[in-house]
Order: sequence, then structure tokens, then C-alpha cells
Amino acid sequence: MKVINGTMPDKWLAKWINPELPHDVNERQPASVLRRRFTLDTKNEAKLFITCHGLYVAEINGMRVGEFVLAPGTGDYNRRLTVQAYDVSSMLRIGENEIVVTLGDGWYRGHVGIDGLSNYYGSDIALLCQLEMGGKAILVSDENWEGSQSGPTRLNDLQIGEDYDARMEQISDWHAVSVLDFDYDNLAATQSVPILEQERFPGRLMKTPNGETIIDFGQNLAGYTELRLTAKAGQRVSLWHGETLDENGNFTQSNYDPVERNKGGIPQRLRYVCKDGLNTWRPSFTIFGFRYAKIETEADLSTASFTAVAVYSQMPQTGYFTCGNEDVNRLFLNSLWSMRSNFCDIPTDCPTRERAGWTGDAGAFAPTAVYLADCYPVLRKWLGECRLAQGENGLVQNIAPVNNSGSAYSKMIQGAAGWGDACIIVPWALYEAYGDTSILEENYDMMCRWLEFCGNRAAGATRPQNENNPWKEYLADQGFHFGEWCQPDVDNAAEMQKAITVGVPEVATAYYFRSASLLSIIAGILGKAEDGEKYLKIAENVKKAYRFTCTSNGKIESERQCEYVRPIAFGLLEGDEVQEAADTLDDLVVRNGYHLNTGFLSTPYLCSVLADNGHVETAYKLLLQEDCPGWLYAVKHGATTVWETWDAIRLDGTVHDSFNHYSYGAISGWLFSGVCGIRLSAGRLTIQSKPHPSLGFASAVWESPYGRIESSWKYEGDRLVLDVSIPDRLESEVIWPDGSSEHLCSGKHHKEIEQRIDTRK
Repeated sequence: MKVINGTMPDKWLAKWINPELPHDVNERQPASVLRRRFTLDTKNEAKLFITCHGLYVAEINGMRVGEFVLAPGTGDYNRRLTVQAYDVSSMLRIGENEIVVTLGDGWYRGHVGIDGLSNYYGSDIALLCQLEMGGKAILVSDENWEGSQSGPTRLNDLQIGEDYDARMEQISDWHAVSVLDFDYDNLAATQSVPILEQERFPGRLMKTPNGETIIDFGQNLAGYTELRLTAKAGQRVSLWHGETLDENGNFTQSNYDPVERNKGGIPQRLRYVCKDGLNTWRPSFTIFGFRYAKIETEADLSTASFTAVAVYSQMPQTGYFTCGNEDVNRLFLNSLWSMRSNFCDIPTDCPTRERAGWTGDAGAFAPTAVYLADCYPVLRKWLGECRLAQGENGLVQNIAPVNNSGSAYSKMIQGAAGWGDACIIVPWALYEAYGDTSILEENYDMMCRWLEFCGNRAAGATRPQNENNPWKEYLADQGFHFGEWCQPDVDNAAEMQKAITVGVPEVATAYYFRSASLLSIIAGILGKAEDGEKYLKIAENVKKAYRFTCTSNGKIESERQCEYVRPIAFGLLEGDEVQEAADTLDDLVVRNGYHLNTGFLSTPYLCSVLADNGHVETAYKLLLQEDCPGWLYAVKHGATTVWETWDAIRLDGTVHDSFNHYSYGAISGWLFSGVCGIRLSAGRLTIQSKPHPSLGFASAVWESPYGRIESSWKYEGDRLVLDVSIPDRLESEVIWPDGSSEHLCSGKHHKEIEQRIDTRK
């Protein structure tokens, strides 16, 4: 049963009802159960409209309504709370019917965000639902419903976990509900896709060196564990979930768990009390990031089974890549699984510690995400949250929806370059992949207001060391910025302090230019010629300011790779300066032993910048680097997702930081756009693969919005064999590795090039 998007009642007759009895607002409550019995004389087409404060699971006559997990999803509930509509015609019957709804805490009042705050939107739990038949309301939430806190779900929290007592599944203790005075102004029909249960991974029981029993599911993911065991009533099962084992092979949560939070950290714990006989259960109101689970129980596990259930937004895979190097194939899958793990209604940074919609992460990964899966609905919804979170002055928050404490510090660090710019970068990535101008139209006002904020910040003041810049009013050297962020071999805490005290004009001004340039193009696409000219002029002046302060007449003097990658990728250099900078970048990488030292913002562009400027060999050596920092270091250490930091497992085996951040998985975008050369820009397809014998062969398939695009190559003796496939009604310029080019129409195309391979490399 699917959610019917874009549908709301013509008129709400339902009331907001609270099933809980009076209690201390800081006292954790069991999940509430509500029910209503009703009689039907006839049957007709019926729709259930439903939402809540918290999370809901609805059943009609014992059958679950829809497959939406963690419904109604997340968002800034004060501004927009989505309503789901379901066709429930087949679930109703003539005569007596019963609807039962269980409410959990969810994002509304459970622990959320970086600070693990609770009661963020309110301390109440409440239901609003309306059942219509033939367009008329036949059942609404009101004072005639009953409520109970005597159901089996005794505790629930997105971050902490869930407690369930199977002996309490038959509820007999019901009481009246109360009607709450909430309005309907923040209600909006669902326009996105549901969160669903997806892949399932059977677990393998094993003993750790310290004697604990753990379950290895073989894949790091976001979701929860389903248990199945035969037990005696009252026997208990406890499961703690974690991403990795420690240096001794024992279960740990130390890599991600801030123990000072919630007065006990983030246990990611399930506690289940068995009923007599067969017990089959999975939680309803929590989600974890994990590969392993530690189990404690007195029950017999000899016939028990445990299954990890992946949970993420409905987002079919569209990109497929394979090559002659199995580690690179695993790297691609790791990128895909980190995307799946973090696209839960909105894109988040990690499924364990923060679970926050960081703009910087989405901006860095969106050009890759559009290859890997049909993520348009998820990113579109999240951009709506960015619009809601935008300040009156145009500032774009670092996280959307906002879920921080509102402290002076949290307010001070907002609007970082490369983070706020995601409000332009992400819609542009979606437009290039899907060719749909509506995503630009929806977000155009947000983009313009963000650029105005950047302009006002740049023009407002200039640091003393930059006062001699003739274009100083276009130099972005004010405000807080994370800078390049998370560069290896750099003290990032010190870099952040430096950014606060002296600014990071190279990063901030480059992104100011990037956003102004893109917005000029976007304005032209939308027929706003005057705006386009205005933003182009801003971009030209920002470029002058950048070149005066951040380069020496176009020459870059730095030992950091990022300061070459960014100006090349963004178009801040001119003429021969591009090749000179690329050659210097190549030299820096070579002298660094073919290791990168780029950080969060420029790593996605690194291999592309090198390969597109004649340094294909170096790009591949970076791709295949097995030492730290390098993409294959994690793979060689058994990673099944992308790590937050390059050395999440240090050489001594100690673990730290998240094991499931998709950002550095942006390299998989280059596997499509560079290795196999598929580049799509709003219906204009170019294929220009950059083969290298180190992979032997490579093949990319993209089920694009325009149809199936394929590009592959392989080395056979002294021949390079290439094949491309172009979908119907799409044409492509294909630039072959020998420099020749063809304008090709739909269909399959084959090319063989004689190419002597230097086997000494």
C-alpha cells in the first residue's frame, strides 16, 4: 500500500488527540496505543489521512496501513508537518471495524541531532487522522477514541533504542483521550517518498576474545535487527548495536558514542521480554547504524536467528559500476551503502552519532548521488527544509532541519562557505541529471537570498591584511567557516580556530564565486536575463578579488593540494594558469607518495582535476592507493561503508569516528564521469572515458532519467576496446581516448584503438 502524494482533506474535521495521562514532561513514557471501533453499512473507495506528533504505526482490522517506516518522517514540524494519505478500501469491511494507532516519540520529542536534545518540538504526543469514504469523513480522531500506555513498547527513542515486552501485547487497560488545541496551519501533503524496509542480512553468531556473544551481519547499514527465537515467558534478550570491533576483536561503540550525551551516550539498544513459544519481533520507532550486535540473554539461542533489516528512503539504485580491481568494486559498493544508510527521508551525515542534515555533506556528494540512485525526491524534500531554515538575512543554516541547542556558539558557526552554498550546488546537480527546471524554480529565491547574504558579508568589512585588495568588497574573509575541513596531517581544531581569527578567504571567496557563477547560469535558464547579468558581474568581481588575495597573478603558492584543486575546478584560473596549477598539483601528489592531503570540500574534485588536465596516471594511483590516506585503505581494513576519516582504524587497530559517512564516497562519481566518462548536463550527453591499464577493464551503467546509458572499456593485447550505448531520443558527443570525436545517436557503438601498454608501470 503506497502513500498517495499531494493529497489532503478538503476540510479537516479531525481533532488533535493526546492519549497520555498527565505526567512530568521529562519522564519517559511508553509508546501510546489508541483505538476506535466503528461500524460500516456500505463499502466504497476509502482514504485514510494521518499524521502525528511523534511517529505512528496504524492498523485497520489487524492489517498494517502502508509500509512507511518512521512515518510521518522528519522535518521542521513547527513549519511543516507532512500528512500521509493511504487507499485503505480493501482493509475495510461491512459491519464492525477497528483502527489501532501506536505512537512513538521519534524526532518530535525523542533525542535528536548533534546535542542529543529531547522534547525539541514539544513534550506532547498526539494523533490527527481522518478516514474518508466517497470524499466524506466517516471517522475522525476525536474525544471518542481510547488510549493506553499499557502496550508492549515500553520505551522508544530514535537514538537510544526500544524496549518491548511481548507479554503485554493484549491490552485491557484503556482510558479517555484529551483533545489538544493545535491548528492545521503547518500541515502539508506528502510530496516525497516513504522510508522503507529494504535489504535483509542474516546474522552469524560468534564469540569475542572477552567471551561476549555478538552477531556479525556482514554489512554496515542503517536499520534494525529482527529477532526470531523460541523462549519461555519472561526471558530477556538485549542487543547493543555497533559499527565495528575494537583492536582486540571485541564489541565496541567507542568510535561514535559521545558518552556524555543523554547521561549515557547512544546505546543503540533493543531490549525484548519474551512471551512463551515462538517470538518474532523487530522495532517500530528506532533506527541504528551498525554491522554488529552484542547479545545478552538467558534464552536458548540454538535455533534462534537474527536478521539486519536495512531501512532507508525508497530510492532505487540507478548506477552500476564494475572493473578489474575487486577493491575498487568494493569501494563503489561502500559509497552506495553509505548513501543508503544516510538517505533516511533527508540526507544525513551518519546514522549513529548526529543523524543531522548537514548541508556540506549533501553539497559534496549530490553530483555523485544522482548517478547511484534515484534520489531526486529525497534531496528535493531536504531542500524544502533548507528553505524553511533560511534566516531573514539570507543565511543558510549548516544543518536542515535545524536541531541544535540555539546557543550563542551554535548561532555563531552558521553560514559556512561550502555548506550554505549547497542551496545552489544541490539543485544544480539535480537539474543537470534530471533536466527539470522546477527544482531551480523552487529554490531560486533561496539561492538569491543566500548570494545576497554572501555579498553583504563580504562588503561589510575586510580584515586588515586584505585592505589593499582593490575588489575587497567582493572578498569573503569575514564570518565563520569550516574551511577545507578534515584534511589529513592537519590539526583541524587549530585550523578552525585560525578560520575564526584570520578567516579563510581562499575557501570562502572561491565558493562565493562558484555560487555566483552558477546562479548567473540558472537565472538565464529560468528566463531571468537581468538577474543573470547581475550575478555574472558579481562573479567577475569576486574572481578579481580572489586572484588578488589568493594567488599571485594567477600563480598559486601553497603546499596544500586543495588550493590547486578548488580554483581549477571552479574556473578561477585563466589560460596557461590552469595547466601550470594542474602540473604543480600533480607534483605535490607525487612527492606525497601518491597520497592525497585534500579535505572535505576539494576531495570530490581531485581525480577529475588531475585526469582532465593530462595526469591520468596520477589520478589512478590515487584511486588505487592502499595506504592511509587513500580510498582503498578502508577497503583493505574490511570496510563495507565509507568512513568519516581516512584512518578510522589506525595502524595499531584502535578505532575512532563514524564508519558510515558518505562524503568521501564522492570518488564514485568520478568512476562514472571520469573512468567511464559519462557526463550528462540537462539532456546534453558527453562520453569521454579515461582508461588506464591498472584496472584492466571498467564498465558503468546508468539508468538515467533519459534512459539507460552504458560506457565500458577493456584492454585486449595491444588493443583498447570501447563500447557505449546511448538511449533513445538522446544524442551524445563521444570523445575517444585517441582524441577523435563523433556525434552519435541512440544505439550501441563500438570502437577499437591500437594502444601499446607499458607493462613496466
